[in-house]
Amino acid sequence: MRERACGFTLIELLVVMAIVALLASIAAPRYFRSVERAKENTLRTSLHVMRDAIDQHLADKRQYPASLHDLAELRYLREVPIDPLTGNNTSWIAVSPPPDAALRGGVADVRSGAAGRGLDGSLYADW
Repeated sequence: MRERACGFTLIELLVVMAIVALLASIAAPRYFRSVERAKENTLRTSLHVMRDAIDQHLADKRQYPASLHDLAELRYLREVPIDPLTGNNTSWIAVSPPPDAALRGGVADVRSGAAGRGLDGSLYADW
């Protein structure tokens, strides 16, 4: 009598690989969506912190800061945060105060320089 060899057949291996591929195709979109959601939450938090620092500077000095880097130099921020969508801290768009404003300065608001739309459909530049 012949002894049976131990191991898996090609069919068994193919079935297992198909099941693993199916599970990966279900999990991958959820993973990438959660990464995108985390980046958006980080962006919202960074914008909130910088806008708060601009307001504090305005309240203390009675003028808007000249640039975002001035906020860091004057210690209203530890450093200009990195835009999570662009990956650098130089892509922020500084919004000037309206021309009829009585207050001087260069930065009244800040926006993200990232192109595209968020998961809610709004433009990143409008946040």
